[in-house]
Amino acid sequence: MKPRMSMITLGVEDLERSVRFYRDGLGLPQLESPPSVAFFPLNGTWLGLYGREDLAEDAQVSAQGQGFRGVTIAHNLDSEAAVDRLMAEAIAAGATEIKKPQKVFWGGYSGYFADPDGHLWELAHNPFMWVGPEDT
Repeated sequence: MKPRMSMITLGVEDLERSVRFYRDGLGLPQLESPPSVAFFPLNGTWLGLYGREDLAEDAQVSAQGQGFRGVTIAHNLDSEAAVDRLMAEAIAAGATEIKKPQKVFWGGYSGYFADPDGHLWELAHNPFMWVGPEDT
C-alpha cells in the first residue's frame, strides 16, 4: 500500500447542516458533487460528508453506535494562538468544545472540538516538528 490517505469520509445525520458547518462555518472550499454527498479538498487529501445510514450500508455494517468512535482527526497549526483562534472559530460555527486548548504532556498545545455529529477534531501546535503537508 502506498503511504497516503485519499479521503476521510464522515457519516452525518444532516448533510445540509454539516455542509454549512464545514463550508460556511470553517471556510473549507467545497467541490461540485451530487446532492447526496459533499467533498472538500484538503491539502493532501479530501474530506467527504455522506449520510450516516448510507455510509454504514455501503460498508455493510450497522449504523447504530454511540460514544467514542476510537478515531480523531487532527489539524496542526503553527502556534498556540492559532489553535485558540481556530477553536473559537469552530465553536462560533456550531462545534462543541470538548477539551479547552492547553499545554499537553508531550510538550505541545492542543484542544478538541466535536462537529455537529460528534466527530472529534484535535487542534494542535507541535513546537518540535511540523505534522502534515506544508500549507500552500
